[in-house]
Amino acid sequence: MNTILVVDDNTNICYMMKHYLEEMKYDVITSHSGMDALEKVKNLKPDVMLLDIVMTGMGGLEVLRRVRLFDKDIGIIMISGLLDNTFSKTAFENGADEYITKPFDLDHLHECILVDLIMRSKQ
Repeated sequence: MNTILVVDDNTNICYMMKHYLEEMKYDVITSHSGMDALEKVKNLKPDVMLLDIVMTGMGGLEVLRRVRLFDKDIGIIMISGLLDNTFSKTAFENGADEYITKPFDLDHLHECILVDLIMRSKQ
């Protein structure tokens, strides 16, 4: 079973994604802060991280940069309510695999996860 780390400071969004992904048969871990997410990536080694960009404290782009310093293998899908192309460009430049804007369709999110997992299994 693949493990997904959902990182968002909005607990309702975390719960919604966790519930949906568990129904899709993933093992789901949640985190509500950047520092906690870093620790969970290091210690629990999830396969994919769904990472919100705008969070209280350490934002998603900083989490992305720090994770890529020690883990090149985890799939990172950035999630944001921001439609500004600057954020998506910066995310991709720093190692994001995908960028999804809110509101998003959960089935589309699942497709992105599947594509990421398939691509990583071929490496």
